[in-house]
Amino acid sequence: MLTDHYRIVKQALTPDIYCKLRESVGFQPYAYEDVAVALENTLFSVVIFDRDQPVATGRVVGDGRICFFIKDVVIAPDYQGQSLGKVVMAEIDAYIENVGCDGAYIGLMATPGTEGFYECCGFIQRPTASLGAGMVKFLHKSCV
Repeated sequence: MLTDHYRIVKQALTPDIYCKLRESVGFQPYAYEDVAVALENTLFSVVIFDRDQPVATGRVVGDGRICFFIKDVVIAPDYQGQSLGKVVMAEIDAYIENVGCDGAYIGLMATPGTEGFYECCGFIQRPTASLGAGMVKFLHKSCV
């Protein structure tokens, strides 16, 4: 699926790559120190490089057996629409298939407009008749 100048590298996500790719798509920035800690606690990550430039990434957080949450699937704007997201998700799926138990929960929060992509990867939108709406809460610390 990828041409010769692309490389897929597992466990290669660094704070610099993370911050740069998230910024390229307008995602919320985080302090570098916070990103470093978050990445230390990541179960799995994958980075796709175009020669030496990181152009796509994804990571998995969770307990490593029953619960997995896919985060930070980011494709640089100039590389969107080239199936790199499918490659990232295939690498993530292979990792979870290898370590997850039967019936493991795999969740994610889709960026608006990407729901169809994730449905093609086997995800369902909530709510359904048997599953409630997904919910989220953000921590906002105030200075004292």
